[in-house]
Amino acid sequence: MAYLAPIHRASSVRHALKLSFLAPNSDDLILAKANRLEIYSPSPTDPSQLTLQHSKTLYGKIALLHKLRPAKSSTDHLFVGTDRYHYFTLSWDAERKALVTEKKYEDIAEKSARDSQTGDRVLVDPTARFMTLECYEGVINVLPIAHAGKGKRKAADDEIGELGDPIPVRIPELFIKSTGFLHKRQPGTKHVNPEIAILWEDTSQGKMRLKVRELEYSPSLRPQEEPGSAELEKGREVQGEVEMGASMLIPLPPPMYGMLVVGETRVSYVDEWDYKVQNVQALEEATVFVAWCAVDDQRYVLADDYGKLYLLFVQQNSEGEIDALGETSRASTLVYLDAGRIFVGSHQGDSQVIQISEEGGLEVIQTFPNIAPILDFTVMDMGNRSSDAPVNEFSSGQARIVTGSGAFKDGSLRSVRSGVGLEDVGSIGDMGAPVSNIFSLRSSAGKDMDDTLVVSFVSHTRVFSFTPDGEVEEVESFRGFDLGEPTLYASSLPDGRAVQVTSSAVQLSDADGGMVTDTWQPSSGGQSITATSADRNTILVSLGGAMLVAFDVSNPTVRVTAQREFESSEQISCITMSRALPNACVAGFWKDSKVSFLDLQTLQPMATEKVAEADDTTAVPRSLVVANVLQNQPATLFVGLADGNVVTYSIESQQRLFANRKSIILGTQQANFALLPRGDGLQNVFATCEHPSLIYGSEGKMVYSAVTAENASCVCAFDSEVYPNAIAIATDEELKLAMVDEERTTHVQTLPVRETVRRIAYSPELKAFGLGTIKRTLSAGEEEVESHFKLVDEVAFQELHSYALNQDELIECCMRCELDDGSGYAAVRFVVGTAYLDDEQESVVELMRGEGYWSLK
Repeated sequence: MAYLAPIHRASSVRHALKLSFLAPNSDDLILAKANRLEIYSPSPTDPSQLTLQHSKTLYGKIALLHKLRPAKSSTDHLFVGTDRYHYFTLSWDAERKALVTEKKYEDIAEKSARDSQTGDRVLVDPTARFMTLECYEGVINVLPIAHAGKGKRKAADDEIGELGDPIPVRIPELFIKSTGFLHKRQPGTKHVNPEIAILWEDTSQGKMRLKVRELEYSPSLRPQEEPGSAELEKGREVQGEVEMGASMLIPLPPPMYGMLVVGETRVSYVDEWDYKVQNVQALEEATVFVAWCAVDDQRYVLADDYGKLYLLFVQQNSEGEIDALGETSRASTLVYLDAGRIFVGSHQGDSQVIQISEEGGLEVIQTFPNIAPILDFTVMDMGNRSSDAPVNEFSSGQARIVTGSGAFKDGSLRSVRSGVGLEDVGSIGDMGAPVSNIFSLRSSAGKDMDDTLVVSFVSHTRVFSFTPDGEVEEVESFRGFDLGEPTLYASSLPDGRAVQVTSSAVQLSDADGGMVTDTWQPSSGGQSITATSADRNTILVSLGGAMLVAFDVSNPTVRVTAQREFESSEQISCITMSRALPNACVAGFWKDSKVSFLDLQTLQPMATEKVAEADDTTAVPRSLVVANVLQNQPATLFVGLADGNVVTYSIESQQRLFANRKSIILGTQQANFALLPRGDGLQNVFATCEHPSLIYGSEGKMVYSAVTAENASCVCAFDSEVYPNAIAIATDEELKLAMVDEERTTHVQTLPVRETVRRIAYSPELKAFGLGTIKRTLSAGEEEVESHFKLVDEVAFQELHSYALNQDELIECCMRCELDDGSGYAAVRFVVGTAYLDDEQESVVELMRGEGYWSLK
C-alpha cells in the first residue's frame, strides 16, 4: 500500500481563539486540532481568507485555550491545557519564527479528584486579575494574575500580567454545565471581588440551579515561599426557575450587566442586583444550543446542535429578539473575526468562515476540511488488484482510505489519498470544445523559454501567445502552421525552427520568417497520419496503423530515413521515441497485446514482449513513453493499457530491453502519458485518466502519486518566463496553467451524505460501497431518527440507491460476502445487521443484493 501523508490539517476543531499573537495589533486565529496548534492570519492578497502561518504538535490533546497579555509583551500570550494535565503559556519568537514556552504547570489538583464530567473550562475575569481552571469535579483552580496593586500587593512592572501558582478551591456544585465571570460595576479606584456564576445540575432533585459565588483572594506576604489563599464561600442562589435544558451562560458587559441563561425553549435574563430570572425571549422551536460568541455588547451569535446559527439581540430594557441566520456545520466553537465574519469551528463537519450579510443571510467564504469523527473505514489500493502486485510501499499512488466521516447533517464519505497538489497560476478560459492535445513552443529562434501554446481540437487548432508580463492573446497565424486541421504534434527544433504534424502532413517552418520550408504528405491515397512521436531532429509517424515512416528534419527539408509497411494482422496502436533510445523506437500493437523495440534504421523488431495477461485479450497497449525517472538508473518504459493498467519495464541494456516488469492499475480507462522535465536532468511522467497520477523518483523509489487534477484530459510542460516550470492543463471546461507541488500531501474527495455513515463495506466486483447510515432531524421541536442502507459507486463517487430501514430500526453492522443465489452459483451480497430502539424486540439481519440497475430487494 502506498504511503499516506499526515492528515492533521484535515482534522476537527474543538477550540479556537482570536488574538494578536504573531505581531502587535495582528488579527490571528489559533485553532486547536487534537494535539496540534495551527496559527492563521488574513491573507495579504485577500483579507477575507485565512492562511496558515505556523503549526506545532504538542504532547497531549488540547483541552483548554485562552489568551493573556503580560505587561512586558507587545503581543498576546497563549495559555494551553492538555488532557495529560500539562498547562503552560506560549509566546511567539518573531526572529526564530517559533513558539516559546514561558511558564508551565503539571498536575494542578489532587490525585484523588475525579475528572470533570462536563468538559474542562478556563475563564479570565473581566478585570484580568484571576484565571480559573475547571478540570475536576468540585474543584476550581484559581491562578492570580499579577497586576498593579498597592503596597505589598504591588507587582513589579515586568511581572504584570504573569500567572501565579494555582490555588485549588473546593465547591459543592457538581455536574457543572457552564460558568462565567460576571461584569461588575467598580465604584471608585478599588476593584470589587469578582463573582463567578455556576450553572449546575442538581441530580438529587432533578433540577438545574444557578449560583453566584464571590471570589476572595488574599495574597501571600511571602510569595516566593507559598501561594496566597482563595475562597469561594460567599454566594447567592439565583431566584426563579431555571429551565432544565439550560446549557450556557452569557455574561453581559456594560452597560447591560447581568447574564443570559440559554436553554432549549427560551433565553432568560438574570439582573445584576437581585439575581432573579426574567424571561427574555421564547424560542419558536425548541433546540439545543452548543456554542456562542459576541459580535458586540448587544448582539450574540448562537449555534445549535443541528447546525443552525441564530442572532440574539439584547436591548437595555432586558428584552431581546432572536432570529435564525442559516445553516452551517455543527459548531464546536464560534469566534467573531470582524466585519460580519465568523469562524465556525466544527468537530463533526468541515470548519468554515462565514459572512453575515446585511439582510441577515449567510455565505460560506472559506472551508477547512475535516474527516473526523471517523466511525468506520476501508482501505483500498487499486495497484494491488493486478496479479503481479506492487513490490514496495511506494508502488501505487491510488492507495486510499475511504472513511465514514462526520455525524448527522455533516456526515459524509471521504476518499483520502496521498498525492501531489497543483496550484493554479492562470486560466486562459473556456475553450468551447474538448481539447485533444497541447504543445508548448517558442515563437522565434531568439526566445530562450516557451511563450506559445498550440491547442489542438478534433477539427482545428488554436494558438495562444504569452507576453513577458503574463498577458495572453490568441493569434490567427503562427509560423505557417495549418490551423484548419487538428495538430498531432508540434515542437520547436534545437536550431529555432518549428515542426507541425497534422493528420495529412509533416511541415517545417524556418527560424525567423515564419515560412514553411518543406512539407511531406502521405503518397498512398486515403492514408492519414494517426500517431506521431519525435526526439529532437527525428520524427516518427504512423499511417493508419499500417505503416511507419521515420524522418530526419535536421536539414531544411523533410528527409525520409526509414519506412515499413505492416501486415493487416499486425496493426500499430501506439508509438514513442526517446533520447534514452538513440537508435530505436517503441511500438505497441493491437494483436496479442504486444510491444516491440524497433531499429530506427530498418524499423524491424529488436525485442518483443506481450504485456497483458495470457487470458486477457482486451488489454491493448494504447500509450507509450520512455522516461528517466530515477537517478543513476536505467530508463523506464511505461505502457498504458486500455483497461487502465500501467505496465513498466526497465531498459537495462540492448540485450535486456524488457527487464523488471511491474504492473499497476491507475483506473478503468487508458492512461495517457506526458513528460515533464525536471531541473536535474530527470523527468516526471504525468498520467491522465479518471484518477490522474504524477510518476516521479524519490529516495531511489518510483512513486505514483495522485494529482489534484481529476478532470484533466491532456497536459504539457510550459516553462515560460512569467511561469517557470509550470504545466498547461486542459479539462473539459477550460485551459489553465498550474505549478506542481514538490511534496506529496493529503487530498480528500468528499461525498456529502447528510447522515452519519456508521458502517462501510466494499465490493470489488460491484465496484461499489455499501453504507449503513443514521439520519437525525428536528421536526416541530421533536427529534426524529431514521436509518438507511446506501450504495455508492466507487469510480464516480456518487450515490446510486438508498434503502430505508423500518421505523426505529438502526444500522449496527455491514459486510460484503458471497452467498448461494439459489442456482448453485455464488453472488455478491451485502449483509446488514440492525437493531430496534425498542429493547423488547430482537435484532434482525437483512440480506440485500444488487439486481438490475442497483435495485434492492
